[in-house]
Amino acid sequence: MAASRPTQGCGSGALLGRFGVLLQALLALCTFCTLMLKRFKEPKEERRPWRIWIYDTSKQVIGALFIHFTNIFLSDLTEEDPCSLYLINFILDATLGMLLIWLGVKVVSWAVQRQKCTHLVFGEYGDPPQAAAWIGQCSLYMVIVAVEKTLIILVLLIPSWTKAKLQQILLSYIPNPQLELIVVMLVVPFIVNAVLFWVVDSLIMRKHKQKDMLNINGSTETPQARSEESQVLLSPDMDFDQSESDQDISGLQGTNQKMKQSSYHVVI
Repeated sequence: MAASRPTQGCGSGALLGRFGVLLQALLALCTFCTLMLKRFKEPKEERRPWRIWIYDTSKQVIGALFIHFTNIFLSDLTEEDPCSLYLINFILDATLGMLLIWLGVKVVSWAVQRQKCTHLVFGEYGDPPQAAAWIGQCSLYMVIVAVEKTLIILVLLIPSWTKAKLQQILLSYIPNPQLELIVVMLVVPFIVNAVLFWVVDSLIMRKHKQKDMLNINGSTETPQARSEESQVLLSPDMDFDQSESDQDISGLQGTNQKMKQSSYHVVI
């Protein structure tokens, strides 16, 4: 037993053990609840349909799962503390990796708009939404994530990278291996993923809000403003039409009276 586990940190294979898998399932549930909470916190008039919401969030979820299981695989390749290696990978993905993903999305979006491939524009699925558009966008996003993870691995392979010292700094204060596993696999990933998922989903949501505010002519008036303006514009016209109709009725009545009087004089 002493050979299978280092003097400090969790042992080899702990990330894929029974307790580690339980923590990963709990992490997935907490992250899903965060996305659901954000959806129901949105105003009803700005809330996306379920299908659009699933398309938007599923790309993030698939990319996060790819990075998560890649980090687990890389952490178990060595005989060092896998929890510390996973945490190092996760921190790099949440900082440098997010910057690389952001740059990748910008470059791909520019190329897609230049080639006029409207079905590959991130967040646009057509009307009605098409699954083919989601598949294309998800494939592009996965290519970006794969390139990001490859660059992070190259950073970890730099000879001057002092992983041992960083491992001692990160988790040296936790003597219990199971407590270290909880911090690495549940606490830190949940906090970071909740913030990142919330921010990225808000950016996607903002595109839909702006799109809903645009009418056919390209103006940026909301439906409420248009209804209020229509009421203001219609109310004087209605009064004007009503006054004109009253004048017409009074004029007809006066004409009838004159005709009656003239006909009376003729008979006499």
